[in-house]
Amino acid sequence: MYEAAEWLCRTMTDSGPRDASVASTVGRITETLADTRSRDSVTLAVDLVDRLLSEGAMPPGESDRLLRSVAAKLVKAQHLRDIEPLFSEVPDGTSGPAVELRACLLGELALIGSGAGRRSLEAYAEKLRELGHPLARLPGARLDIEHRFAVRVRGLGSIKTAKQLRSRLPEAPSTDGGAVAGRGAGDARDDGRANAAARPFRAGGWAREPEARFFTLPSPLSPDDFGISFIKELPLRCLAGEGGRRGSALACATTPDDVLNELFSASYVGGVNGQGQGGAYARLYAWEGFCALMGLPAGVPLLEAVRRAADHRWLRFMAFTDWFHHDTSDVAFAVLDPTRTRVAVLAATDTDADRDGPG
Repeated sequence: MYEAAEWLCRTMTDSGPRDASVASTVGRITETLADTRSRDSVTLAVDLVDRLLSEGAMPPGESDRLLRSVAAKLVKAQHLRDIEPLFSEVPDGTSGPAVELRACLLGELALIGSGAGRRSLEAYAEKLRELGHPLARLPGARLDIEHRFAVRVRGLGSIKTAKQLRSRLPEAPSTDGGAVAGRGAGDARDDGRANAAARPFRAGGWAREPEARFFTLPSPLSPDDFGISFIKELPLRCLAGEGGRRGSALACATTPDDVLNELFSASYVGGVNGQGQGGAYARLYAWEGFCALMGLPAGVPLLEAVRRAADHRWLRFMAFTDWFHHDTSDVAFAVLDPTRTRVAVLAATDTDADRDGPG
């Protein structure tokens, strides 16, 4: 298999449709090698990724997908003792597929709780932190709040019905005070923050552009009024036409780990128009989105973000509109900050927007 891949690499040139086909074939061989347990497979897969991507034979998006896929497969299929030699030398920069692959490997190992105490891995991770690699921001072990990442629990799939939502989470009741406060909310546009909050869904290739919105209130909102009656008064695209279909909008109190896990899953699993991003970057995008929803500054220590999350109020909501199709995946959250004067809303759907008209 490796001889065939080497021959294909030698035949690649700088341009032409044939190159894309050859690169794709080499990529598939590389993923197969990564998934085949042996020390030689580890060495060969890493070498092929470096050679293939260094030549620029793939577009950036496909290059990222292949590199992250190979890292995930290596960590899943191979023994740590066969992966560890890849970290014998620390990098002198963060550019290039060789360094990026190793950064992803460290991220994947952290998610399964492997590699702790290995000097070569810890030295490499410390150097990545010094160099400012984005993945180096993440802890070397899974945090307690990340306990649901990539864990499948039988019977707990996507929430598609009001009955399912009510069975899992306590409902936040409607109040007249919430409706009044919602009508008085002011739009607080922040494109950078919105992009960070929506990134897990965009990276995963979800079918429709997510909606990330931020609002300010003239006076603190009572936590008892933070419910569906408040949310329904906000000018949200995802709620356009609410009340025109069978079923009523519903909001339930949820927890920070629920929100963080949905952000991780959106990027890790991928949507109908995309592919999963691998555990390392799915974790990074989830934390960036999570911090953006709380309005925290970029680079805040993640344990500090966890501490602050406990002071926020978190809602998961659904409705029966052109946005919420209830057939694939619909996700919507609202977050109230500790001052009770700032609200963030994030909604995403994995149903094609062209199917039933605009959302």
